[in-house]
Amino acid sequence: MYRDQPRRQAGTLSAAHQTPRRFVFVLIENFTLLSFAAAIECLRIANRMAEKPLYDWTVVGDGDVVACSAGSRFQLDGPLGELGRDDTVLICGGVDIQQASTKKLLNWLRREARRGLKMGGLCTASYLMARAGLLDGKRATIHWENHDSFAEEFPEVALTKSVFTIDGTRMTTAGGTSSIDLMLSIIAQDHDEKLANAVADQLIYSSIRTDQDTQRLSVPTRIGVRHPKLSQVIQMMEANIEEPISPSILARDAGMSTRQLERLFRRYLSRSPKRYYMELRLQKARNLLMQTDMTVINVALACGFSSPSHFSKCYRAHYDTTPYRERGSHSSRLSV
Repeated sequence: MYRDQPRRQAGTLSAAHQTPRRFVFVLIENFTLLSFAAAIECLRIANRMAEKPLYDWTVVGDGDVVACSAGSRFQLDGPLGELGRDDTVLICGGVDIQQASTKKLLNWLRREARRGLKMGGLCTASYLMARAGLLDGKRATIHWENHDSFAEEFPEVALTKSVFTIDGTRMTTAGGTSSIDLMLSIIAQDHDEKLANAVADQLIYSSIRTDQDTQRLSVPTRIGVRHPKLSQVIQMMEANIEEPISPSILARDAGMSTRQLERLFRRYLSRSPKRYYMELRLQKARNLLMQTDMTVINVALACGFSSPSHFSKCYRAHYDTTPYRERGSHSSRLSV
């Protein structure tokens, strides 16, 4: 299943590609369908454009059927067995990735990695690779929503905000369409840029990104306002969550007065700089509560709050619940 035949049967492959390169997709429960589909479509189209089978693939996992985060269910080709030495493993992650970190899966990843296989994590699967110790001392990326929790839990990994990374035999992507960028890079490396561009053209993918491109939209695009000084201040805020900068210093570094800074935020964002900064810190705190086992006290400190009581008060005012209840309700949903 999942394989298209080339448009016409080719003759023999070149000496460098006597057999198709095989990818083993590992589907994790609640995986992100877009990341998986984007990757596998690149391989299918590469075969079609080359008019010969450059790539082959199989889909494995723990069990017979796995559901994606959208609810659709996929029949697997096989279990987590021993793979060929030339196989490339791509693990497809998604929501609630911590729940997928089973001992069986982590041991399987470690075993196959010891055999020298190339391994990649799509979307949040970087978390599984890090838990298995496969990213220690490596550059890696993960979906921006999981960036803060990943950085806290795996300080030995050189985490980037890139669309994708390739560091030796380890590959990671940020999720969504970044799978396309990774696969196009692999296709160009395996064959040539002409084929990669042909695949992108078939996908109507007009802007191919590299591992130097960042995953999030620019600040002006995200907030819907194109004001250079406002963007500069917000970037400083986002880069200094654990140790917040005072409005006076933010204003000084942006080349304006504190009063001008206040007017700028109220005009474009309908809130004070202090309020906006607080919302950024609380959003990071919520991500850490949902995605890590950090204590509430450590979450508070990581987000610039000097005391748990102040943190709890601010959190309740913004989210209408306490940090402890937030974590408890999230844990109960996962256990259902």
